[in-house]
Amino acid sequence: MIHLWPVNKAKDKIYQMKKRLSEMKIGETGVINSFENDVIFLKLMEMGCVPGETVKIDQAAPLGGPISISVAGYHLSLRLDEAEMIWIEEIHINSK
Repeated sequence: MIHLWPVNKAKDKIYQMKKRLSEMKIGETGVINSFENDVIFLKLMEMGCVPGETVKIDQAAPLGGPISISVAGYHLSLRLDEAEMIWIEEIHINSK
């Protein structure tokens, strides 16, 4: 499920999209928002994946294999079931 809501009411509207890390495509960047599971939170927190940290999708293996992300200045590989439990916020600026 993808959520879309306005953040501010400036001339250029900024929208935040909240979605799972596993739904992001190669090259997309977002900010970690939250985790669905405390076990995965503790595991990833030890690796520098904390809410507020910027994440970029670098690579994705075919057929549901792991993904490679850049976070906290290094590369990390995650299984898709782990990436499913991480909520990311993307920010888009729409000028009209």
